[in-house]
Amino acid sequence: MRGMEVASPPMRARCLFVAVLTAVLSGCGVGVPDAPSDTLRSYARALEEKRVEDAYSLLSDEAKRSLSLDSFRRMVLENPTEVMEVANALARPSGKPVIRSTVALPNGDELVLVLEGDTWRVDAAAVDLYSQATPRQALVGFLRAIERRRYDVVLRFVPEREREGVPAVSKPAVVGEPLTAMDPDGGALTAERLKEEFEGPQKDDALRQLEAIRTALPSATIEETGDEAAMSYGVGGSVSFIRERGLWKIREF
Repeated sequence: MRGMEVASPPMRARCLFVAVLTAVLSGCGVGVPDAPSDTLRSYARALEEKRVEDAYSLLSDEAKRSLSLDSFRRMVLENPTEVMEVANALARPSGKPVIRSTVALPNGDELVLVLEGDTWRVDAAAVDLYSQATPRQALVGFLRAIERRRYDVVLRFVPEREREGVPAVSKPAVVGEPLTAMDPDGGALTAERLKEEFEGPQKDDALRQLEAIRTALPSATIEETGDEAAMSYGVGGSVSFIRERGLWKIREF
């Protein structure tokens, strides 16, 4: 991951927007009296009236852990124009909120449930074995595709530029190198070349590395920064992700 950068005013406004969405989702479980729209309106009014503490109280516990009250107050007071834009937008939601719940499974998979009426339903993403909707789902799908020897599917998780080929290299992929390093001859990466890497002479090294990732995945934290994300594992290991055309892909591991 790159070093943290100071957020510009528009970025801070987007942070506020993300924070309120997190707060809304955290307060929408069955049995909670306030509807999502009520929470949105309350948050918007608190921002408009500069009632920082009241707005902060509507954030989820997770949001509060990542953003202190003092930081939140500074964000609100230093960006009055952006805050008003966010407040106005929240006061007029464009559609009915969709309430979701994410359940982490022991193998690292995530199961998404959607509240319809008063009944929780399994989201369509549960049937997508190779989802790229989130970095975690992309990594689970990537590992699953390798385990099932679906190298045609593994290619979906390689960034476009790297699939098209890079200058030749003389060694297989190792920690911190792009997936295209798997192609010792340069040129476009293919399913056949991926198979050679994962089932050829370097198979044991590759599988050990993937097993370390698989073991760490259930409890690992994946940090997202815009269209990039990263997950640390083992001793000094990391997986980096990039989002292209709305799909998360594995850039390095």
